Amino acid sequence: MGVAGCGKTTVGEQLARELGWRFNDADGFHPAANVAKMSAGIPLTDEDRAPWLAAMRKHIEDCLEKNTGAVVTCSALKDAYRQILVVDPPRVKLVYLQGTRDLLWQRISSRKGHFMKPAMLESQLATLEEPTNALTLNIAPGPDQLVAKIRSAFSL
Repeated sequence: MGVAGCGKTTVGEQLARELGWRFNDADGFHPAANVAKMSAGIPLTDEDRAPWLAAMRKHIEDCLEKNTGAVVTCSALKDAYRQILVVDPPRVKLVYLQGTRDLLWQRISSRKGHFMKPAMLESQLATLEEPTNALTLNIAPGPDQLVAKIRSAFSL
């Protein structure tokens, strides 16, 4: 979890690949209307996020029911969102990828063809409620180091 530009997809894909698990990015769970709003630079409301969170929760529940290992990346900016997603705390773990505003801005500004626009970083940072029950990692090291820390912390 974390704001745009923190490396959720890069780290999540690498972690899933190393573990032989499924990978799903939260972006794939957004209804088309949400993508259109974000593409236009309009921040989502909690009402907009409700079906998105419900779809991710259902996916996580399905993976747990089938005992399928999965990595799901999501901004999960508010505690209320995380309460929806962490359906089984002993089995669903949070990793918070935390970075400085400057590094996040640099990363998001260099993206090509992504619906999340750099100007939306400020709204995400303003919305962010930093978690107290997550593995918090500074994003400055590369993905290899972050994945190694995640695997070590959760004995994966």
